[in-house]
Amino acid sequence: MAEKLKLFMFRIGSPAQPGQGLRVGATRRPPRGVPKDRWAADGYFDVWLPALAPSAELLSQLRKYDFQNPARRKAFFDRYERELLSSAESRQTIEFVAQVAARTPISIGCFCEDESRCHRSRLFKILQEHAPQSAA
Repeated sequence: MAEKLKLFMFRIGSPAQPGQGLRVGATRRPPRGVPKDRWAADGYFDVWLPALAPSAELLSQLRKYDFQNPARRKAFFDRYERELLSSAESRQTIEFVAQVAARTPISIGCFCEDESRCHRSRLFKILQEHAPQSAA
């Protein structure tokens, strides 16, 4: 049986909330014009982890997708998941984040306003599927 993760989502730039824990930016690029030492202080995130973001290639194709169309949105998310799980580096990153979230609160963030139309909603699901197995 998988452990319950202390995992949350947030929109980058929103104020930190109690209980959110470590705020991880899962974006391909950091915020433009914001020095690294201001990321946490200005409410962006505590650490940037681009290994969890869609590739630059996939993001460039995003403009071609009509996100109003549920089938196109699903196709994008499916491709993101395949891409994310295709390399050992990103799979290990998923395993690491899931292990951390089993022990302490962690929040995954992106700039998208609507999390249901953002890769972080699929990332949340992937992380839950990779939750450590509890000892029985």
